[in-house]
Amino acid sequence: MTQQTYNAGNIQVLEGLDAVRMRPGMYIGTTSSRGLHHLLWEIVDNAIDEASNGFADQVDVTLHNDGSASVFDNGRGLPVDIHPTLGISGVEVIYTKLHAGGKFNNENYNYSGGLHGVGAAVVNALSKWVQIDVYRDWAHHRMRFISETDPVTGKITAGVPEAPLQQVGNTRKKGSLIRFLPDDTIFEDVKFNGDQVARRLQELAYLNRGLKITFTDERIKDSSLRQRVFHYEGGIIDYVKYLNGEKNTLHDEPIFMEGQKDTTICRVAIQYTDGYTESMFSYVNNIPTGEGGSHETGFKAAFTKAMNDYARKIGALKEKDNNLSGEDFREGLTCVLITMVKNPQFEGQTKGRLGNSEVRPAVEAIIAQQLTDWLENLKNQDTATQIVQKAVKAAQVREAARKTRDNARKANQLEAAPLVGKLASCTGRKAEDNELFIVEGDSAGGSAKQGRDRRFQAILPLRGKPLNAEKKRLDQVLSNEEFRSMITALGTSIDEGFNLQNLKYDKVIILSDADQDGAHIRAILLTFFFRYMKELITAGHVYIGMPPLYKVQKGSKIIYAYDDKELAAATKAMGKGYTLQRYKGLGEMNPEQLWETTMDPSQRKLIQVTIEDAALADQRITILMGDKVEPRRDYITQHADFNKPDNFEMPQGTEGRE
Repeated sequence: MTQQTYNAGNIQVLEGLDAVRMRPGMYIGTTSSRGLHHLLWEIVDNAIDEASNGFADQVDVTLHNDGSASVFDNGRGLPVDIHPTLGISGVEVIYTKLHAGGKFNNENYNYSGGLHGVGAAVVNALSKWVQIDVYRDWAHHRMRFISETDPVTGKITAGVPEAPLQQVGNTRKKGSLIRFLPDDTIFEDVKFNGDQVARRLQELAYLNRGLKITFTDERIKDSSLRQRVFHYEGGIIDYVKYLNGEKNTLHDEPIFMEGQKDTTICRVAIQYTDGYTESMFSYVNNIPTGEGGSHETGFKAAFTKAMNDYARKIGALKEKDNNLSGEDFREGLTCVLITMVKNPQFEGQTKGRLGNSEVRPAVEAIIAQQLTDWLENLKNQDTATQIVQKAVKAAQVREAARKTRDNARKANQLEAAPLVGKLASCTGRKAEDNELFIVEGDSAGGSAKQGRDRRFQAILPLRGKPLNAEKKRLDQVLSNEEFRSMITALGTSIDEGFNLQNLKYDKVIILSDADQDGAHIRAILLTFFFRYMKELITAGHVYIGMPPLYKVQKGSKIIYAYDDKELAAATKAMGKGYTLQRYKGLGEMNPEQLWETTMDPSQRKLIQVTIEDAALADQRITILMGDKVEPRRDYITQHADFNKPDNFEMPQGTEGRE
């Protein structure tokens, strides 16, 4: 064995942007499609910061035919003067120095989404080239950065200035234009998803009232479809109307409140539907906070207190009655909450929760005052009374659900046979190692029980199709035997009582047939998880098992194909004389086949269910699982591929492979 030395000479110093290229995941999370789009969001966020601080009212985003993307804003323009200590232009500092920017204090930006000063430099580090055009002070400046390859070592150095910042002309324009080409040696795929980009830009336009965002996708052949303009004078009022577009609303105009306490600004738009679940979307400095935080806590506390006070004032609650809970008042609520915070601190599983403790009392004070004023306005009495009546009914239903839950809990304590008869638990006691397969049908459930590795794999067969949770009240959901079995097996409880710490399995895997019925069961289960156990999805615990569609066999050689493309490759590899079996359902597989194709961690294919865009997920679940037939028919007509009846496609932006 060769003895290795370890001294100062072994310490590698990564200079400039080399550190980013060496460990891109540290800066953008992943080099998958999500990481690619992260580059674009970094530049877009800088443009939006100019707008949200009052310096710009126009942002143009373009996806070009050569694979590059560009972002223009008509703000102040990047600094072009020479940095007093570094001796280079402000543009070069921003795009070549990590942790360099104008957002570390509040002198240039009162509120900002990017606080670490790495975004622009990271984009430069992970691109083949970046070109910056700055329009300010009647002058047009340009600087271009490229990647250079060492002819001897082959090492790539990114973000190298072609030349110092130069004035290339005079102009009346103002603002900044950044264009970059992602490096295909870094990313798995360098093709931007136009639909995904459009959705995020539309969301940003809703969040920034009056901002005009123009999105152009030059790659689209039909010139009439290349450009979309997002511009909403109503801001989040229009956003809530859009989110509730396919729902039955209780009042036409959303309730809008806004105010400022100290340095915290809060805006909220609310509209009630006749549904049973709450849809709340919160943002801090234009950043989605899917895990909530101190701003949501402050809003909910103030909202519940003001509504209870009003309910007592109009006599809906008597002196002897208990206050209604916050979840009673939020049943059927669609809410968009924006909070602008100086120096926000994010935490949580996905950095999606605001941690600033000073924000809660500020938001609470703003909402308490604004909502009280709204409730006391005579023209709002009918809507306010309708909301209270809905909450009173929700409380009655919730009490019935509590009794159902208590009775079910007692039944499980006295006689655990109903669940035990279904659930084949695993012997392992470490939740982080265990998996629960929710399997369609007794036949497939039997094969799964026999084929599994009982040390870490548990099986819960579904003996019938569960309820569509989108159309049912909580007490009806809890009365469904299939859902009760799942809730008991998972151990987390549901809704407001949900506790992820009690989860008994790291992976919850939905395993159903690759046909329409199987797709419907997947949709029903995902709807239930999204509405009542959303954190199960956001924390990355929900998966979809992918059973093969075909078995190609020639003698003792077997190849399983999961789609038509794999089938073509398999039959070509086999040559002549093979037999082909088309699986119509999981029940056709014996235990060994089910293990080998669908359950063995070393060979199986899983889709991890994630929520990239909570508002989009909410909207699509409403369309596909809600009461209105027309929107569902329109969506299916537009998106379904009837030439591939067995292809089940999750909504875009909610997929990821294991």
